[in-house]
Amino acid sequence: MRVDWAGVFPAATTQFAPDLSLDLSATQKVQDALVRDGVHGLIIMGTVGENNSLEPDEKRAVLKAAVEAVDHRVPLIAGVSEFDTKRAIAFARDAEKAGADGLMLLPAMVYVPAEGELVAHFRAVSEATSLPIMLYNNPPAYRVSVSVEAMKRLADRPNIVCLKESAPDTRRFTDLYNALGDRFILFAGLDDVALEGLLLGAKGWVSGLTNAFPKESLALYEAALAGDLETARAIYRWFMPLLHLDAEHDLVQSIKLAEQIMDRGSERVRPPRYPLTGARRAEVSALVEQAAATRPKLKSAA
Repeated sequence: MRVDWAGVFPAATTQFAPDLSLDLSATQKVQDALVRDGVHGLIIMGTVGENNSLEPDEKRAVLKAAVEAVDHRVPLIAGVSEFDTKRAIAFARDAEKAGADGLMLLPAMVYVPAEGELVAHFRAVSEATSLPIMLYNNPPAYRVSVSVEAMKRLADRPNIVCLKESAPDTRRFTDLYNALGDRFILFAGLDDVALEGLLLGAKGWVSGLTNAFPKESLALYEAALAGDLETARAIYRWFMPLLHLDAEHDLVQSIKLAEQIMDRGSERVRPPRYPLTGARRAEVSALVEQAAATRPKLKSAA
């Protein structure tokens, strides 16, 4: 199976009402705005989308609303983040029925599997759906590393087509290419090493801070794609203080606060997360405001 996934795929936020009930209208507004800004694809219900703070029926509701909002304009990829394989299979099947274009499949939550168990989880879900699948490797967040050997063992699954690589060690991109060639599409998945990933062969970038600064994210990708390293470096250096937020434990709160400051969404999150307060709130707010005040002049904006 071949897909043409490439470019900037923001990990979109899920929006909540003041009482923390699901706000589907606001969630659709966020999704539509990103598509209108020119992103190349959309990830829903990933880490930034607070997948594990949603009830099963809410996940299906967010997916249905996203299919409606995106309306086939870009690939829509739904996060699959469940406590066990049975639940992951059930959601994958429901996502296919609802009209998702692909899945971003995470390891099962809480339990840290042995490599064979991890491979079995990914294989079982892939066998239950015909949708193309992006695997998600994020060792710092989920305590599980999708090794090169594990990817070799999954190479026979035709609908496992992509790997979102969120390990901070960018040597992974080269190791994966050396071991597997172009069998899997690689996406950079950690914002503050995104340019390095793109230069090492990643075809796209699953981004958190694109939620607040989509035009600059797109300009960074386009410059890297065109080999315009001077422009890419200039945007990256401007962006870096914000991109570091994606690597912190409070990335969801920080990204949603940035989104709110830029008038693109609400910072409301569900417990156990809480909106940033005190010195941390002041720090993140200052970073966003400084970035907004010093935005680079983009060639595409001319």
